Amino acid sequence: MNLPRVYPIVDSAAWVRRLAPIGVKLVQLRIKGAPRAQLRAQIRTARECCAASGLQLVVNDHWQIALDEHCDFVHLGQTDLESADVPALRRAGVRLGVSTHDDGELERALRLQPDYVALGPVYPTLLKVMPWAPQGLARITQWKARVGAIPLVAIGGLTLERLPGVLAAGADVAAVVTDIVRDVNPESRARAWLAAAATAAPAVAA
Repeated sequence: MNLPRVYPIVDSAAWVRRLAPIGVKLVQLRIKGAPRAQLRAQIRTARECCAASGLQLVVNDHWQIALDEHCDFVHLGQTDLESADVPALRRAGVRLGVSTHDDGELERALRLQPDYVALGPVYPTLLKVMPWAPQGLARITQWKARVGAIPLVAIGGLTLERLPGVLAAGADVAAVVTDIVRDVNPESRARAWLAAAATAAPAVAA
């Protein structure tokens, strides 16, 4: 499947609405620690906004609510895979992205035939304390060789200045969090990301 070369990860439907007009084609909604009713309301609002704006919404973690709310793309971490009903998601036509951090997790993800594989953190991240060391650009190249035609999403510590190197190393997509939402002008920064992705050279085949 084809994915845009950049997508933002945000923590509210308000952010989805804010970024929708600037040309973003895919956005991931990642909300942690909210009550279930609030989660449902946020996911529903984000889905409606994306449907109206021609965006693809990816719901992080909350697969059952995503299924109930007729969302068609979820992202699951390795812990989430323990409880997720992946066959039910597939029967409903829901696409699946999976986080990976090491060889065992990649093998597990590939057995699910995901619609993309995410690798992270590529660089140290400000968002949360990670139990994994930064993966680095060489690991992106290794992962891409292993996943083949499956899109590879790089995540973790990505900045606009690091984007060309990440794509050149083999990532198909760069997922960005803080470099957009913590910028003094998030809309302008997001536009810069989209422009940089559009002009970045593709990875050189090994």
